[in-house]
Amino acid sequence: MLQGDLVVLRAITRDDLPNFVRWLNDETVLEYFGQIPPLSLEQEEQWYEATLQDSSTRAFSVDFEGKHVGGAGFNQIQPRHRNAEVGLFIGVPGLWDRGLGRDVMRTLLRYGFQQLNLHRIYLRVFSENRRAVHLYEKLGFQHEGLWRQAEFRNGRYHDILWMSLLHNEWAE
Repeated sequence: MLQGDLVVLRAITRDDLPNFVRWLNDETVLEYFGQIPPLSLEQEEQWYEATLQDSSTRAFSVDFEGKHVGGAGFNQIQPRHRNAEVGLFIGVPGLWDRGLGRDVMRTLLRYGFQQLNLHRIYLRVFSENRRAVHLYEKLGFQHEGLWRQAEFRNGRYHDILWMSLLHNEWAE
């Protein structure tokens, strides 16, 4: 378990999977995150089983006040290059804008730099997701690039920003 100021990041269990399926089929939650629905419980179980065997992934459930409210973690962990991609989502829209995302990300950064010994943590975010971009900028992430019209969703193309944070930038 990883303890944040507001949240706890813990190992995902099978009991969490129905929540993930519900959230990852919710268009409000998916506006700026995740795959395009529908997602079945069987598909989520297959992902869970594959994740248990994948050494390049560290996936967590996010708990707030004792309730499962989202997911977070690292993928594409490359020990040789000491970098990984980070991501998170809060699946309960009523909990948005309460500092949970910031706390999750701060907890992940601490874990990534101190425990996984990463040098570089990067992410992708829709350029129009101003709330998330602002959070990442406040945490010190630097803009690295833009993939123009990289994803088709809801009838139009969306630009994807790439951002990263280096260990020495985080330590400051």
